Amino acid sequence: MRLPPLNSLRAFEAAARHGNYAQAAEELFVTRGAISRHVKLLEEHLGVQLFRRLPQGLELTVAGHRYLPVLSETFGRIAAETARLTREREDLRIICPPTMSIRWLIPGLAEFQALHPDFGVRLTTGFFLADGLDTDEFDLGFSVEYVPNRAPDIAVLPLLPLLLSPACSPRLLNGEAPLRKPEDLARFTLLHEGPERDDWNTWLAAFGIGGGDPMSGNVFPNLDMALKAAVMGAGIVMGDLVLARDELDSGTLVLPFPDLKCETAMGRFCLIGAPARWTSPKVEAFKAWALDKARRDTAELALS
Repeated sequence: MRLPPLNSLRAFEAAARHGNYAQAAEELFVTRGAISRHVKLLEEHLGVQLFRRLPQGLELTVAGHRYLPVLSETFGRIAAETARLTREREDLRIICPPTMSIRWLIPGLAEFQALHPDFGVRLTTGFFLADGLDTDEFDLGFSVEYVPNRAPDIAVLPLLPLLLSPACSPRLLNGEAPLRKPEDLARFTLLHEGPERDDWNTWLAAFGIGGGDPMSGNVFPNLDMALKAAVMGAGIVMGDLVLARDELDSGTLVLPFPDLKCETAMGRFCLIGAPARWTSPKVEAFKAWALDKARRDTAELALS
């Protein structure tokens, strides 16, 4: 069966809720006569009477009593979902990997929100596909500068250096078998932030250090967990100087070889985004804040 006209459904629902045509007309910004015509059209379409017209007003028939709650619930759900979608459109939607979220983005979000209280931020902690960004779901993403197969039209804004150096609990520096020189690493458990073990391979190759096996050691799902294991003395982690800042500042982790720092083939941490929204006001506001925060952090850590 063909559905009734939407305007007729709205007119009936409003008239039934208010109990008269006048208030329904005021709510829907039409005339009383328009409400009456729409209700009559609906009754003709359904083949049933929905109102009894009485001298003192309107009275719902049995059919009208059955129809009203269905329409009221449906229009209510439509209104609620419309409001939700509108709010989501206005929010800035960001996806950021777990360690970057916990250690860099979330601690600074309060500052950004204080500067821009006119829109919210919806953060998804996770990864996205190597070819770029789900442009229907997110406005911005955090990534690294060089990713194979990234869509060529994805915009990229470099933010922070990605510098690696081994880090460990200070207890390991002066234990029974102290860590004094890079070759001593062969005696310790290596901690990896992922199964690829690229972090240790990169650093050992950068300084031509032999004797250790970069494929040995324990693997964690992310850098945050690997850093926490290193704090507990479980081994030596390949620390990122930006993301391990809290532990390095507090002294719970130290750099046994502070002069041996290297970059990676992945380049810098960066923001990526779809060109269609790259210059929107909310994206521009976040880009400016993130770039300023990155410059401040770089200066404080003397990484420039």
